[in-house]
Amino acid sequence: MAFLHEGWMILAALLPSIGLLFLFWVILKHIVEGDRRERAALREWEANHADDSAEADHSPPAA
Repeated sequence: MAFLHEGWMILAALLPSIGLLFLFWVILKHIVEGDRRERAALREWEANHADDSAEADHSPPAA
């Protein structure tokens, strides 16, 4: 029974570190995913903006 008690003590000592590691991983994952989405949205906006400016360059001048 001493090993069972010792095992719980080891688990109790490691649990806070494991919890913080998991929390850090979740936060970092969300930061990276948010950055990926932001870059994709920026690429899409720049492509739309480039299309709009290209159409404006080819339109006839207003009389």
